[in-house]
Amino acid sequence: MSMPTITAGEFRNGVTFEMDGKVMQVVEFQHVKPGKGAAFVRTKMRNVITGGVTETSFNPTAKFEQASIERKDAEYSYNDGDLYYFMDPETYDMTPLNRDVLGDGFKFVTENTMCKLLSYKGSVFGVEVPNFMNLTVTETEPGVKGDTATNVTKAATLETGAQIKVPLFINEGEKIQVDTRTGEYLGRVKE
Repeated sequence: MSMPTITAGEFRNGVTFEMDGKVMQVVEFQHVKPGKGAAFVRTKMRNVITGGVTETSFNPTAKFEQASIERKDAEYSYNDGDLYYFMDPETYDMTPLNRDVLGDGFKFVTENTMCKLLSYKGSVFGVEVPNFMNLTVTETEPGVKGDTATNVTKAATLETGAQIKVPLFINEGEKIQVDTRTGEYLGRVKE
């Protein structure tokens, strides 16, 4: 069974392909047609296993094998030291993962949250977490009544231990929504 191939001219954001035995994912691409000389595709790509980002230019006809990445639902169950356990909702099998494959957004994830495990040829290299999480503020200076300015912020600690900046009027015990991709406060959550 041969893998489907893709040319650099067909690159789109999010496409994964194999290069020199590594799996790369297109982050950004741009077709460049200089006045003189051959056209090329300037590509910013991320090594999905190491997370390193590189930029390079390809001939649009350069061919690569498409890397098939498996995305599988898994519920984050608990952690034990540096091991984080994810449960397959169908088989109840547990997959232990090391903290270093979890990614930055994971610090906003609470137990029993559904995530996606990303694997390549059977080995898990990353975890996709929900884009938005609703979390309780466990520690912050008392809210300032009547101060509704949202551009003035203070530090807050969330139930997962993550720290973010929140507006001054947020109090301990309140639930807020956080964008896990940027770590930004999005608003209060109405219970």
